[in-house]
Amino acid sequence: MARYGMVIDLDKCTGCRACMVACKVENNTPQANFWMNVFRFEEGEFPNSRVWFMPRPCMHCDNAPCVKVCPVGARFKRTDGLTATDWERCIGCRYCEVACPYGVNYFNWKKPAENQYLDWENIDFLDGENVPYANPDLALAYGPEERRTAGGGHNKGIVEKCTFCVHRLEKGLLPACADVCPTRAIHFGDLDDPNSDVSKMLQEKASFRLLEEAGTEPRVYYLGSHAPGPDTRQIEEIKVRVER
Repeated sequence: MARYGMVIDLDKCTGCRACMVACKVENNTPQANFWMNVFRFEEGEFPNSRVWFMPRPCMHCDNAPCVKVCPVGARFKRTDGLTATDWERCIGCRYCEVACPYGVNYFNWKKPAENQYLDWENIDFLDGENVPYANPDLALAYGPEERRTAGGGHNKGIVEKCTFCVHRLEKGLLPACADVCPTRAIHFGDLDDPNSDVSKMLQEKASFRLLEEAGTEPRVYYLGSHAPGPDTRQIEEIKVRVER
């Protein structure tokens, strides 16, 4: 069984946010819900200044606090290790949202059809229940568990988050964010396969993970010149931005 993970090279990320757009379109997330976010950082003072970016999906932690606090088992670990949400079981208590140190959970405050990027009162050809982009794959059950875990915008009053595009993985495809990245900053694969791109990258370069000291064991690794060294100011700034 594969142990999926993601490696993001910060030196290659240009902040184009194509990953954010691809994620939103692929997963049909409601308005203002961005399962992939790209943080912008500025260093130094003019003229010796620099701007860099950090994509942040769900970390799919091996020791996920969101799984531990879910009272109904809606948030769970799949056999391949992905941290998934069964939106049919979710009761909207939002314990997972509070427990997550990375801020990756989004609560559906409205009916999904009312929270899309359209003026529904002026749309004649929709019945108010449809959505502008309807992918039937998002409604299917996946994995040996046969649970509905893909996509967003399902029901009011539930919590949703990045799924690593599980509906694409089941077809042998990459998550949308990794597939569209124009600079190949985002890589995805089997962390247990020594021949996979992600394993080779981790062997060749120094890496770090966000909030490792929290013991969450995230499966998203970062590479590049912003990896923490003797001067830890950068990584401390990252933590503050993520925790916000």
